[in-house]
Amino acid sequence: MTAAVGTTERTRIWSHPDLGLHALVDATGSVRLGRPDQDWAGLVPFVEVTATGHGRMWSGERFIETAIGDRLTYRAHETIRDSGRERTTIRLADSATGLAAEVTLQATSGAGFLRARVRLVNEGSAPLRLESVTTLTLGGITDTDGDLSGLKLHWADNDWLAECRWREAAFRDQVVPLSRSAHGHEGRGCFERFSQGSWSTGRHLPIGALTDREGRAWLWQIESSAGWRFETGEREGAAYVALFGPDDAHHQWHHVLAPGQEFQTVPAVLVRTEAGGLDAAFGELTDHRRSIRRDHPDHRALPVIYNDYMNTLMGDPTTERLLPLIEAAGAAGAEVFVIDAGWYDDDAQGWWDAVGVWEAAPNRFPGGIQEVLDAVGRHGMTPGLWLEPEVVGVRSPLAHTLPPEAFFRRGGLRVTEHGRHHLDLRHPAARAHLDAVVDRLVGEWGVGYLKLDYNVNIGPGTENGGESAGAGLLGHHRAHLDWMNSLLDRHPHLVLENCGSGGLRMDYAQLAVAQLQSTSDQQDPLRYPPIAAAAATAATPEQAAVWAYPQPDQNLDEIAFTLTGALLGRIHLSGFLNLMNDEQLYLVRSAISAYKDIRPQIGGARPFWPLGLPEWEDTWIAHGLRGQESTFLTVWRREFGEGAGGTVPSRHGRNAPVDDQCTLAIPHLRGTHVHPTVLHPATAEATTEWDAAEGKLTLSLPRANTAVLLRLSSASSR
Repeated sequence: MTAAVGTTERTRIWSHPDLGLHALVDATGSVRLGRPDQDWAGLVPFVEVTATGHGRMWSGERFIETAIGDRLTYRAHETIRDSGRERTTIRLADSATGLAAEVTLQATSGAGFLRARVRLVNEGSAPLRLESVTTLTLGGITDTDGDLSGLKLHWADNDWLAECRWREAAFRDQVVPLSRSAHGHEGRGCFERFSQGSWSTGRHLPIGALTDREGRAWLWQIESSAGWRFETGEREGAAYVALFGPDDAHHQWHHVLAPGQEFQTVPAVLVRTEAGGLDAAFGELTDHRRSIRRDHPDHRALPVIYNDYMNTLMGDPTTERLLPLIEAAGAAGAEVFVIDAGWYDDDAQGWWDAVGVWEAAPNRFPGGIQEVLDAVGRHGMTPGLWLEPEVVGVRSPLAHTLPPEAFFRRGGLRVTEHGRHHLDLRHPAARAHLDAVVDRLVGEWGVGYLKLDYNVNIGPGTENGGESAGAGLLGHHRAHLDWMNSLLDRHPHLVLENCGSGGLRMDYAQLAVAQLQSTSDQQDPLRYPPIAAAAATAATPEQAAVWAYPQPDQNLDEIAFTLTGALLGRIHLSGFLNLMNDEQLYLVRSAISAYKDIRPQIGGARPFWPLGLPEWEDTWIAHGLRGQESTFLTVWRREFGEGAGGTVPSRHGRNAPVDDQCTLAIPHLRGTHVHPTVLHPATAEATTEWDAAEGKLTLSLPRANTAVLLRLSSASSR
C-alpha cells in the first residue's frame, strides 16, 4: 500500500488501493490526502491545527485552512507491516512554531477502511496553546459527474428514548452554491455535527457519510467519549470532510503544549466503497469495529441476558420479587440474570442522590444478597449487577470522605448535576475506591456481569489545576477506559455492558473495551423498532443489546413483536415471565430457541437495510444480517393510534402500504434460488414470495403491529 512515486508536480508517499487514496507531497512539502489527478486546491492540508496566536487564514465556522496546517511540511515517513496489516507514520513539521506532527495511518490489506491518529510534539522553545486538531482530513470528493449535485449527506440524531435516527439530505441543500467565481473566496460555513458535554452521543452519533447516485460512499466514525466534531463543506468545487476530537469552540478544550510535551488526538476511521451505498459502507465499518475491540469470549458466546428493570421491577428489587423471576428466566432459556438499579437502596429518601458505596441493602435482602446471587447460579445463569461507577450522590458518605481532588471541579468548585458529583478517575483515591468495589462484587460475590450506567451529562468537564474543562474530560475518559481494561485484565471472563441512559454514550472508544451496548431506555414496544433496526449503525450486531419485554397482559402478537426485535442483536429479556400462562411462555421460549440457533452466525455477519435506514414514523421497517451461510431478516409492520395502545397519534411513515404487503430489495441474493423460512413467530401468519430475477422478497403480514424473523437460504446451503 506504500510507495514513493514522483510526478512532475507531486510525490506519492503512501497509497491505499482499496480506498483509492494516496498521501501526496507537492514541491513546497505540503502533504494532502487524495488522488494524483485531483485539483490540488480542492484537497485539504493533511493536519489542521489552530492554536492561540495561530488561527485560520479565512475566518468563519470552518476549522480548516489554518495557518499551522498550511505551514506543516513533509519530513519523512515509515511503514511497518505485520500479518496483512500496515501502519504508516508520516512526519511533518512547522518551522515557525517548532510543532511536529506524526500522522499514523492503519490499514488492512483488502479492507475498505482507514484508521488515523495524530501525535503532536512541541519541538520549539515556547509553549503552544492548542485549540483544535484534526485527526483526519479528506478533500476532492465529487459525484461521478465531477460536481456536487449528485451527493447526499447522511447523519444521525440521537436522544434519550430516540437513538440512531438517521437523516438524509442533498449535499446542496446543506452546503448551497455561492457563486465562488463572483467573490474570489470559499464560503465561511460548513455542515457540522458535534457532541456536547460528557454524553458523547447525547445529540448525534459520531458518524456521518456522503453518497452519490452510483452507490459510492464515504463513511466516517470518530472514536471519542470526550468531545468530537465533524464538518463537511465545499472547497474549490469539491466536498471535503474534517474529523476532530474536542476543540475550544465547542467543548471548552484547549491544551497547553510546553516544549518537549506531546498530545495525541482521538482516533477516527474513514470507509470508502465503490458500490453498494450505505449498506456496503456499514459492512466495512462493522469489520473495522470488530478489528479494534478487545477480544472477549462474550463476542462469540452471545449469552441471553435477563434484566429485571425494563417495564418490570423498575429499580425496586427484593429477594421476594427476584426469586420467582430468576426461576422463570432460567426456564425460558436465559443465561445471564442482571439485578438492575436499586439493589443498594436502603434509604427512606431514595437512592438517586445517595449512591456511591455499592453495598447491598439489608432491608431488600433479609437473607443477604448472596442468597439471590446463589439462586441465579442454581438456575444455570451468571449473576449480574447494575453499577453507576463514575458518580457519587450528594448525600453519599463518599462525598465527604474522598479528597476534593477526586471529583470534577470547575472554577475551584465541585460540580453537581442532578444530585450527583462526578469522580475523576485520574485520581488514585477515586480509582482505588472503584477497584475495591468491583473486586468485591466479582471476586467475593461471584458476579460475572456488570452493567455500567451513566445517567448524568456533567457538562464540559473538570479543571484540574490549570487545565481546561475539556482537557479534563478527555483525561478522565482516557483514565476511565484504562480502568475498564484493568478490570478485564484482572477478571478476564467478566462481561461489561456500556450504558448511558440507554444509548447516550454509544461510541467506539467505549465499545472497543466494553462487550455490549445498551441501545435505548425506550419502554414503548411500538417505538423501539427504528432504534433496534438502526442499532447496527452504531455498534456491531453482537454488541447491540435490544430490550424484549413481554408481559402477561399482552396478547400473542404483542409478545412476539417485542421479542422479535431483539433477535438479530443481543437479547435484553425482561418482563414478568413468572406470571405468564403456558401459551405465552412457549412463545418466549421459542424466540430464545430461535436466537440460540442463529447466534453462531451473528458475530461474523454484516448488517443491511432492504428498505433503507428507518425513519421514526415508518410503517414498515426492515433490518438484515448477511451471514456466511444464510441471510437473516427482521421486518416490522407498525400502526399507531387506536387499536395499538393509543400511545401516539395515528401517523404513517414514508413507506405506508396500501395493503398488508411489503417488497424488500435484497440485491446480494439476486439470481439465487432462495427459500424464505419463518424462524419466529409462527403466530404471525407471514407469507413470502421470492423473485430471483429481481432479487426482491414480497412479504405479507396480515395484521398490524406484528413482526417476523426470516432466514433466506439458497438451495445449496439448506
